[in-house]
Amino acid sequence: MEINCLGCGFKVDLTDTYDDYVGQIKCFACGATMEIATQAGEIRAVNAVTEVPLPPAEVFVVRSVD
Repeated sequence: MEINCLGCGFKVDLTDTYDDYVGQIKCFACGATMEIATQAGEIRAVNAVTEVPLPPAEVFVVRSVD
């Protein structure tokens, strides 16, 4: 069973352990947390718990040239 991460679209492969599961999972690619509910090996619900962490912003220093 696979779901697409709601943050980045990465396909998260869920093993048979998650066939009847309600709880949180974390995307391996971006670190977003999702709340999922499965029953009999089928996905019933997927909701975002945390947003995708943004990469650190780059800081540029501008110097005037005389």
